[in-house]
Amino acid sequence: MLEILRKTDIDFMGKRRWAFLFSGIMVVLGIVAVIQVARGSANLGIDFAGGTAVQLKFDQAIRVDEARKALEANGLADAELQEFGQENKLLIRLKASTTIEEKVAERVVAVFTKEFPSNHFVVDSSMEIGPTIGQKLQQDALIAVVISFAGIIFYVAARFELRFGIAAALATFHDVLAVLGAFYVLDKEITLLVVTALLTLAGYSMTDTVVVFDRIRENLRMRRRDTEETIINNAVNQVLSRTIVTSLTVVLVLIPLALAGGEVLHDFSLALLWGVIFGTYSSIFVASPLLLLWPGASGRLLKRS
Repeated sequence: MLEILRKTDIDFMGKRRWAFLFSGIMVVLGIVAVIQVARGSANLGIDFAGGTAVQLKFDQAIRVDEARKALEANGLADAELQEFGQENKLLIRLKASTTIEEKVAERVVAVFTKEFPSNHFVVDSSMEIGPTIGQKLQQDALIAVVISFAGIIFYVAARFELRFGIAAALATFHDVLAVLGAFYVLDKEITLLVVTALLTLAGYSMTDTVVVFDRIRENLRMRRRDTEETIINNAVNQVLSRTIVTSLTVVLVLIPLALAGGEVLHDFSLALLWGVIFGTYSSIFVASPLLLLWPGASGRLLKRS
């Protein structure tokens, strides 16, 4: 594997207090975001807040910018548009807050009939999502996150020890809250696609953390007389180049998606991009230092059998 960094000797554990301070701020923002999402005060997509989705199929291709201008001119400025170029299809999604007296789907059809009279179209599908369904989706998303964390604790605890499983779960929880908090502060829309990105980055973060934990276990067996802090520092330094190369590989894929993937893929790829950055950071500055805070850490970190 490409080795970007040669042998390093950085005292990561010595910087853990500053890292915990930064992580604490991000976690607080994430908790605030969770509370606001539960209250329905965050910028929720139609998956959670309710709304209307209409898919139209045109005889001729239609440009997204022209469709958006037509909707804005007719009082539907908050619409999200996604095109399917090869089939001349356009998906229009509007939140429930844009609904007034008449049905939103009927308004959308009326707008395109008026603004594009020469481009005939048919309604492929029309779907209304009510607040009850949105609340059910919120509950299901929360259950999925809780199950994923339980799985992380079980897997890492079985492979190492319980303290490793809890440290990995806390680090992953930190990553999810950090991305969610950033989305809330920037008023980004939170949709099921973003939740999918959060679950994806949870798996990525855990994998990166397990690699560090594996090296800690190897070093512990070879360096029985070293302190736990020294063992962890050596392990992180030894896998630092691998961690950076892996993260850069993912980032190189996500940046084009975020910049040119369209409106629908933008937030999904942005959540993953931030998640990879936070996941790389947490595997070094959160998961590993947490092992030193465990009661009895001055004794042993792993079974030395």
